[in-house]
Amino acid sequence: MTSLSFDNVPPPDLPVPDPIREAGAGRVIVPVWHNEGASTFRLGSGPDARYAKWAPVGSEVDLAGEAARMRWAGAFVLVPRVLEQAANADGTWLITAALDGEMAVTERWKQDPATAVRVIGESLRVFHDALPVAECPFSASAEERVAEAEHNAAQRAQRTLHTDFAGLGYADALKRVADLPPVDKLVVGHGDACAPNTLLSADGRFAGHVDLGDLGVADRWSDLAIATWSTTWNYGDGWEEPLLDAYGIAPDPERTEYYRLLWEVGP
Repeated sequence: MTSLSFDNVPPPDLPVPDPIREAGAGRVIVPVWHNEGASTFRLGSGPDARYAKWAPVGSEVDLAGEAARMRWAGAFVLVPRVLEQAANADGTWLITAALDGEMAVTERWKQDPATAVRVIGESLRVFHDALPVAECPFSASAEERVAEAEHNAAQRAQRTLHTDFAGLGYADALKRVADLPPVDKLVVGHGDACAPNTLLSADGRFAGHVDLGDLGVADRWSDLAIATWSTTWNYGDGWEEPLLDAYGIAPDPERTEYYRLLWEVGP
């Protein structure tokens, strides 16, 4: 999953894997993101630009799964068009066409959080309303996420949780998330609805959703809890309720706390 902040900008000399260089076909290649062992590169600029994700062998990032989710979701909402997905002995890669927009956490939108937060909230509501739950082949239920966290508990036992959960050990956190709140409403969730994954156009309109590797059917609060939490990192205090207002829902402190803690114990 993506970090909630915009501190994942890689150094300009980040090594470019051979498959990404080949996909660039002579375009200028610029590293734009680095997170959890995976990297994203922009290939070229203008209307012919592409984006390339690279996940080395051993990474938990499932680019084949993300490609499948994007292809499915693209029939209903605006997401990048998949151009290529492949693998070799060193890793996997995913090439997509660029969307005409920029992340909602660039300096411009940090200076205009009212616009960014409104677009994030409104577009997340459209996402949830547009994608058909009954037809979705992907699941991201809390039950499955808890089971995965329990399966990987040994290797994550020393993980330090966010300061919002200060004093809570990983084992105790696992016990808490095993007590699931009732589902509010099932939707096809984005799965990583933090602010960087919404794109805005130059004139401040919604331009697309990116990073769909965790898309699946889930309670809508699994997205809302993270989307609102993300505002505190990227824009400061006071933007959680405006995002919920833009989405069209009242705060739900219990589900918000639960899904934030589940995020912390997850992958």
